Amino acid sequence: MILVTGGAGFIGSNLVAALTARGEEVVVLDWLGNGEKWRNLEGAILAGLLPPTQVEAALAMQPRAVLHLGAISATTETDGDLVAASNLTLSLRLWDWCAAHGVPYIYASSAATYGDGEQGFADEETPEGLSRLKPLNLYGWSKHAFDRRVAQMLQLGRPKPPQWAGLKFFNVYGPREGHKGRMASVALHKYREILSGAPARLFASDRAGIADGMQQRDFVSVTDCVRVMLWLLDNPGVSGLFNCGSGQARSFLDLTRAVFAALNLPERIEFMPMPADLRGKYQYFTEAPMSKLRQSGYPHPPTSLEEGVAEYVAWLQESAAG
Repeated sequence: MILVTGGAGFIGSNLVAALTARGEEVVVLDWLGNGEKWRNLEGAILAGLLPPTQVEAALAMQPRAVLHLGAISATTETDGDLVAASNLTLSLRLWDWCAAHGVPYIYASSAATYGDGEQGFADEETPEGLSRLKPLNLYGWSKHAFDRRVAQMLQLGRPKPPQWAGLKFFNVYGPREGHKGRMASVALHKYREILSGAPARLFASDRAGIADGMQQRDFVSVTDCVRVMLWLLDNPGVSGLFNCGSGQARSFLDLTRAVFAALNLPERIEFMPMPADLRGKYQYFTEAPMSKLRQSGYPHPPTSLEEGVAEYVAWLQESAAG
């Protein structure tokens, strides 16, 4: 079977759906809590569902691959001990187990490791290249800390899994993210605002030379992220630290207009001040160079923003109707 940590979360549950749809046996390691997060798994046949405190029991099942997507992913989280335990210590434990048992290990890194982007977005995996990056928040630091430890272990010739891949996910949007609250994608927030009858509200720019709404991100469909992970599983000779994005930066205005277009509604957009807890920690531009993954043989083209948002809006409408 395959072990997916964070398998009830956003990216994880979409991966679980794809794996089980192709007949894989999947064990999920995640918390469900008291809300509606369980619905992310309602269509999947699971071989097991365990809380993260039972990671050793999950490993005792001898998975043939580990896909580690579980993390404290809120960029506003301030509990350093909690974030370190979830995003660094557990990641290291799973690496060591996979190395000792000859099991492929695919894990979630993040574009948050790039910080403000001044050092670019090249998915280098050398200790020297990684040392230049300066994440802006605790979450980004925790993901970066694990990437750097992996690079150090490889440089020192320490044991490693037969296949390993870290994926620097950029701004992911798509089905099964409703439980994320404030940390859900802008696409979902704008969809809900527009349906409520209110104008779509975006953060005003607080940086000279950048117009309101023209902050740019690499928005990537969760479908594309899952496609990358499945391809890696099917190509065990490919290892490395890879960007996972669309390869093209688009503005928040572009994204919001795509939501209006998908809903066939006239545009109503307003701007609001940047929240105090995001000032100085907000990425104004991200774009994922995808050449490294493509040079490794990855063949699939990215989903365009307009196509991906239209598919997501259709899914949201169908889910609400159901």
